[in-house]
Amino acid sequence: MILKQYKPEFVIYVSLITGVIILFLVMDKLAGVVNLLSSLASKANINTQFLGIILKITGIAILTEYGTSICKDTGETAIASKIELGGKIIMIALSIPVISVLLESILKILP
Repeated sequence: MILKQYKPEFVIYVSLITGVIILFLVMDKLAGVVNLLSSLASKANINTQFLGIILKITGIAILTEYGTSICKDTGETAIASKIELGGKIIMIALSIPVISVLLESILKILP
């Protein structure tokens, strides 16, 4: 808050650096979650390609939220909404293989 009053141009840098530091602090927890999901997927005989897609979508969602928050902090709400839209489009495009396999499975079950 003090920095924002006297040097508002540095607020974005402080926000970016804080986000990167927090990301590095939680990286080992994130690796544990990925390992757990991977072991559960192998036990349940789930295609690991789908797990990779889901992890990519999750990463894109996190990065999109991070970028949106930074834009909103700097007052760029128009850019923030465009980042959200772009993230959603990328997530939908990445999820198409999962959706198609799911629909094929449903069609096999139906008479």
